[in-house]
Amino acid sequence: MQKVVVLGGGTMGNGIAHTFAQYGFKVSLVDISHKMLEEAQKNIESNLDRMIYKGKLTPEDKLKTLNQITFHESLEHVVPDAEFIIEAATENMEIKLNIFRQLDQLSGPGVILASNTSSISISKIASVTRRPADVVGMHFMNPVPLMKLVEIIKGYNTGLSAIETVKQLCTKLEKIPVEVSDYPGFVANRILMPMINEAIYSLYEGVAGIKEIDTVMKLGMAHPMGPLQLADFIGLDVCLSILTIMYEGFRNPKYAPCPLLINMVTSGNLGCKSGEGFYDYTETKKAEQISKRFIR
Repeated sequence: MQKVVVLGGGTMGNGIAHTFAQYGFKVSLVDISHKMLEEAQKNIESNLDRMIYKGKLTPEDKLKTLNQITFHESLEHVVPDAEFIIEAATENMEIKLNIFRQLDQLSGPGVILASNTSSISISKIASVTRRPADVVGMHFMNPVPLMKLVEIIKGYNTGLSAIETVKQLCTKLEKIPVEVSDYPGFVANRILMPMINEAIYSLYEGVAGIKEIDTVMKLGMAHPMGPLQLADFIGLDVCLSILTIMYEGFRNPKYAPCPLLINMVTSGNLGCKSGEGFYDYTETKKAEQISKRFIR
């Protein structure tokens, strides 16, 4: 298996493309937005430069990796020749279902169709294809080139062969696969998102400020970054989407998104990607100066 197609040029998609290419796979990165593909290429080059600076890669490794990736704005010319396909589009049910309908029509028989979804049912995604045994979840962690974990999600009809194939791929990428069952949020986000949501509630209810909440979790729980900073890093819109999917899936109020999170996403404050979330990434303000805005 050498020809891999990655769908989606965002943070996760370009990270997955980078990782496969770095380990010698020929990667076609597909996104309908030309601007997104340009940004993806810049991000991949920047991440490779960072790895060179840290002594993890050589300039020759960077060139080899970049030469393994091609960029495309449509599926039709690359999917029929693909030997493995992974979707990393927006965390939206209808978008993903539409993509998998197309992949089912365009891809060859027996080609595994993987999704990097962080919360949406693999069984539901597989149901719109004629090959549910070949549909599997392959949830990478961010940043993909550095994080070792990959959640492997077995849908109701996912075949053993597909599971074993993605586990073998993980090994080739020097990742550690962990198989989990197909329930909302799987394991990683089922545990992580309620913690982030509770941190947002703590801010919303005036228990403490942004820096204070993050400092408690970093120093008290040995987390590498606080939950509010992590939410900014993930994307507040993504956090809201995952919490909503879990709330609808479990019908349990503990997954109900905090009103503050809903308001921030509605206002376009999405975290790092928009320049401001709980922290200001434009460096025009200090976190302490904007903390009061979030407290009721």
